[in-house]
Amino acid sequence: MNDDIADPPALRGYDDPVARLGARLDRTDDLLRRILAEVARTPSTHAIFVDAGYVHAAAGLLCVGTEDRRSFDLDAEGLIDAFIDKARTIFADSRLLRVYWYDGARRRIHTPEQQVIAELPDVKVRLGNLNANNQQKGVDSLIRSDLESLARHRAISDAALVGGDEDLVSAVEAAQGYGARVHLWGIEAAEGRNQAEALVWEADSNRTFDQEFCRPYVTRRQVTTYENEGEPPPSRDEVRFVGQRIAATWYGERGPAFLAELLPGHPYLPGPVDQDLLIEAERLLSRSLRGHAVLRRALRDGFWDHLRSRL
Repeated sequence: MNDDIADPPALRGYDDPVARLGARLDRTDDLLRRILAEVARTPSTHAIFVDAGYVHAAAGLLCVGTEDRRSFDLDAEGLIDAFIDKARTIFADSRLLRVYWYDGARRRIHTPEQQVIAELPDVKVRLGNLNANNQQKGVDSLIRSDLESLARHRAISDAALVGGDEDLVSAVEAAQGYGARVHLWGIEAAEGRNQAEALVWEADSNRTFDQEFCRPYVTRRQVTTYENEGEPPPSRDEVRFVGQRIAATWYGERGPAFLAELLPGHPYLPGPVDQDLLIEAERLLSRSLRGHAVLRRALRDGFWDHLRSRL
């Protein structure tokens, strides 16, 4: 190949091959210096990925002794601000892209609480589904998709992941494969561990928030017993009708998929569904059904009566 053709115009005046090589090296060094200077001027970026199911369960158990969301209130706005402040300290030379808040909802329709969170600045709510047992479905895949996409497009250099499920290992590996560092954040376990060992091992760093950090954002709810002294308990027919009414409302909100998930267990209901049914019935009746086994059976019978009529 003709060297004059291969060389850029700036090097064509060099007849000595050694001089030409030196000029090429000088030009390469200059180019690298300019690239490094440009990289240095480009701020690094971080994002926070929060598995809300993990946070509710871990913080609730640690602060008020229960994982049941109905038993306590979580100040999500305050906790998100605390996470942002902590990230600002850890990633001092980095800017926040946003906080991703992953939760579950029936038919992926925002609850009022989730709507409030979605309106917060720098926060994006991403919803998986909830099955008949109130278990989240699809949340882990959402986390992996976002982590991988942001890392692949160099949108983030660091990711703070608040979660504990072993299924998140693949999300961490995917982000790391594109050069992002993933920092696992967790909440102190009330007993044992609440984060999978494989997830802990895979992360670039680990941090645990203790009870003192979490306590300001978790408040136990007041328990309402719905007892009216001196009044007779409701009749079986009345309770059965309430069960039918609740079933009609839930079926209208959740659709045939809800019925399909429950049918294999007939005549029994999954524990979380049965508990929700009891709480809603007591609210409608303004009476407690605790300790009334016959009435609770009537409630379930009415609930199933309506659902089976939809077949």
